[in-house]
Amino acid sequence: MKITRTGIDGVALVEHSAFSDHRGSFTRLFCDEELGDIVGKRHIVQINRSKTIAAGAVRGLHYQRSPHAEMKLILCLKGKIWDVAVDLRAGSRTFLQWHAEELSGGICRMLVIPEGCAHGFQVLDAESELLYLHTAPYSPSSEGGIQPTDPLLNISWPLPIVDLSQRDNAHPLLSAEFAGLTL
Repeated sequence: MKITRTGIDGVALVEHSAFSDHRGSFTRLFCDEELGDIVGKRHIVQINRSKTIAAGAVRGLHYQRSPHAEMKLILCLKGKIWDVAVDLRAGSRTFLQWHAEELSGGICRMLVIPEGCAHGFQVLDAESELLYLHTAPYSPSSEGGIQPTDPLLNISWPLPIVDLSQRDNAHPLLSAEFAGLTL
């Protein structure tokens, strides 16, 4: 696994190597030992899969507050997405900055998003599927979100947004008073 740090603390891109022969291929998606510097003493406690039908659809931006803040490891299994992490951590040097990576089923890359960062993605290929590894279970009382079109973030989504859930559209816009998440 090749790990590349981004400009946002804790956000990293992990590139996996596939081993191929006449039968097909094998790829190690998670290795506690190889990812130890990133994952630390955290444990994967939940694994989720999502499928999004329409190209241009956006899911997110989602996060969980303490005490259920979570690290997410995101891998595209099929199709192609534009995956975004937004730093919402109070006092962070990259507060309200975002980082995006194109992930696809054909190229085995995973985005690591630490606690205190919101996550969202836009589907670039119809019928895209993702695998999420979480270090905390989902907690409805701790969930939060931001509209993906928030002008304070000014995220440059690659396609026009064609499908946004009512829930994601109802998330608040950030205000100048937003001081960030405390972990």
